[in-house]
Amino acid sequence: MGNTRKRIWGWWAFDWANQPYNTLLLTFIFAPYFAGSVAPDPVTGQVMWGWMLAISGLLTAFFAPVLGAIADNSGYKRLWILLWSLLYVAGTFVLWWAVPDAGQGTILLVLVAFAVGLVGLEYGIVFTNSVLPSLAPRAELGRISGTGWALGYVGGLASLAVVLALLAENDAGVTMLGIAPVFGLDPDMREGTRAVGPFTALWYIIFVIPFFLWVREPPAPRKAPGAVMRGLRELKETLRTLPTRHSLFAYLGSSMLYRDALNGIYAFGGIYAAGVLEWTIIQIGVFGILAAAVGAVACWLGGKLDSRFGPKPVIIGCILLLIVVCIIIVSTDRSMVLFTPVDPSSNLPDIVFYICGGLIGAGGGTLQSASRTMMVRQANPERMTEGFGLYALSGKVLSFIAPALIALATTATGSQRLGVAPLIGLFALGLVLLIWVKPKGEPEFQCAEQS
Repeated sequence: MGNTRKRIWGWWAFDWANQPYNTLLLTFIFAPYFAGSVAPDPVTGQVMWGWMLAISGLLTAFFAPVLGAIADNSGYKRLWILLWSLLYVAGTFVLWWAVPDAGQGTILLVLVAFAVGLVGLEYGIVFTNSVLPSLAPRAELGRISGTGWALGYVGGLASLAVVLALLAENDAGVTMLGIAPVFGLDPDMREGTRAVGPFTALWYIIFVIPFFLWVREPPAPRKAPGAVMRGLRELKETLRTLPTRHSLFAYLGSSMLYRDALNGIYAFGGIYAAGVLEWTIIQIGVFGILAAAVGAVACWLGGKLDSRFGPKPVIIGCILLLIVVCIIIVSTDRSMVLFTPVDPSSNLPDIVFYICGGLIGAGGGTLQSASRTMMVRQANPERMTEGFGLYALSGKVLSFIAPALIALATTATGSQRLGVAPLIGLFALGLVLLIWVKPKGEPEFQCAEQS
């Protein structure tokens, strides 16, 4: 395998390694378990989860651009990524102590640990995304990004299948295979489900190895001393001139809104299914398998469309799809589908939500893949880590909005179904701001097309 191809495969390995955090912890297994079994009740659990995500998002937002600017001046991105990996692993491992009906101290420990792991994940993504432009000519980046996201979905799917088959137990104390959790884990204490934390840590440790072995940083001019101060000065200048770079400014604003809405779907989809449709962990896991399988195919196809037509039309199509999905979700519960009453014993709401899961996987994964190739087009090629730091800033500085709006709407209405309605508005506002985004980025930063 040639050096360039090994670098690409190593970069893809990071997507494969980190995806279980989103699939197992943030969406389909741990989040609904926390809300339904660890927290006092599902509504309180949804509120607590929302504020935890909001706070961790703010932590990411404040420091990602600064760290990115420093890294662009000092180099050593792989050492930074190693640090973020340690946070990721430590945070996920502690989730083992999320016992059912936990006391306030344990609940606080679990929420803090989850936030630490999530911050490690987000910082790691900032630094690895900044490597993308060095992997291939610009015309190939959409395909590479899409394939990486597709492999991430496959990794999430594989990890979810293992957890459902061998670890996560339902209310009867058995896994999807009808057996007790392996390794003698106690189903009464939900040890099979709690083991998803250490499992996620171990998965990352094993599968991130190719990234550190194969993704070497490209040769760069030797940096003069004073990288920290120089990076901070250049970041200050970037922020000062940002409003004059209209396309980048509009894109950061747009992606801030639609990515926040998407994260809201991911964070509360499993909690919604458990509380509104009364699904078990096993049913939510099947929902996740469907979303990951459809998402993997969609990301692969979306990457090809991205390379062929550019990321902007792909982003627009995905946002429109996700708006439709949100409308369906808000209008569906055990007693109705699209606001039309159904028999409470009907399986139609379940079928509709499974379909929504596939659409979320397709639209969400492709949207994120196309978004990072769009950021490559908008950013200064010489300050790519800083650019992705700003991208993280835009995605996190107001990342409390979706979780907070969901928490507030859920509290005000007492309804988990109505609590997710604000996501529709966030997607719509993000779509409007795309009007001012130039498909090829700012003229002064446009790279020549290479074949």
